[in-house]
Amino acid sequence: MSTHYQVRPATLRDAKAIAQIHSAAALEAYRGIVPDDQLKAMSSVEKRQAYWREAIEFCEPQVQVAVDGDKIVGFVGFDRSRDPKSRQTTGEIWAIYATPTHWNKGVGITLWDAAREGLLEEGCTNVTAWVPLRNERALRFHEMAGFKREMSTAKTAQVGPIKIEEVRLQRPLNG
Repeated sequence: MSTHYQVRPATLRDAKAIAQIHSAAALEAYRGIVPDDQLKAMSSVEKRQAYWREAIEFCEPQVQVAVDGDKIVGFVGFDRSRDPKSRQTTGEIWAIYATPTHWNKGVGITLWDAAREGLLEEGCTNVTAWVPLRNERALRFHEMAGFKREMSTAKTAQVGPIKIEEVRLQRPLNG
C-alpha cells in the first residue's frame, strides 16, 4: 500500500524539521560506514538547521518537502549543477532524504518526481547526483530512478573530519 504524499516548497519554519530528518537519515544511512564518534559530530541538527534556513531563504538550492498529514517526512534540494564544467542545462539533486521510518514507502520517488518537474521548468535536460559509494541504499534508489553511475567521476570528498568516496550519477530528465 502506498501513501500519497503532498509536496510543497519549504518555508523557513520547516528548516528545523528538515535538519532533523537530514541528521536522522544520515545517522541511519552511515552507521557502520563512518565511525560513530565522527558520525555524531557531523550530524549536528543546529548546524544543519542553519544551512537549510539559508538554502530556503535564498533558494539555493530550491528545497521542497514531502508531507504526510501535517508532518514533514522528507525533503529534496535541487538546482543547477555545482560541477564546474557542467552545461547550463544540467541540474543536480543536492540532497534527498526521508525520515528512516518512511524509507521504502514512496517518499523518495515522490520527492524525485517533484525535483524533476522543477528542473524541467528551469530548462534543464539532464540531472546529476553525487552519492557515497558505500551508501548502497542511496545508490539503489538513484539507479531505480534511472540514474547511471559515471565511475570515471569517483572522487574523495571531505565531510568534516571524514573522507568519503563519492561517484556522480546522471540521467536525462525526459524519459
